[in-house]
Amino acid sequence: MTRKQVSSGSYLEPEIGFSRAVRIGNMIAVAGTAPIASSGGTDGPGDVYRQTRRCLEIIESALTDAGASLEDVIRTRVMLTDIASWKEAARAHGEVFADIRPVCTFVQVSGFVDPDWLVELEADAVIA
Repeated sequence: MTRKQVSSGSYLEPEIGFSRAVRIGNMIAVAGTAPIASSGGTDGPGDVYRQTRRCLEIIESALTDAGASLEDVIRTRVMLTDIASWKEAARAHGEVFADIRPVCTFVQVSGFVDPDWLVELEADAVIA
């Protein structure tokens, strides 16, 4: 099977040695996606909702580049530095996935590479 690697242009991809997404056959895995602004830095500092929306925008773009769409997502993982903020992340997630309804897990983590990041998301997709 062919392996397709997708880059989002994150400054961390070459440093860490990872791809934003990898597609093999009809399966796509999207890496932990941080709220990196298109101009660099953090999008929506201090705003879990805005950061979650940004993560979802990056994920959608990676899926498109891999030949998929949000409708193909079967699993998401939402990682938060403060689980008390889950409702704001859930609101953004629900706006995108209300009709698609992938399985979803929310977890609290002790922190991310950048302390301004309040949330990261991962996604798995299968193209039917």
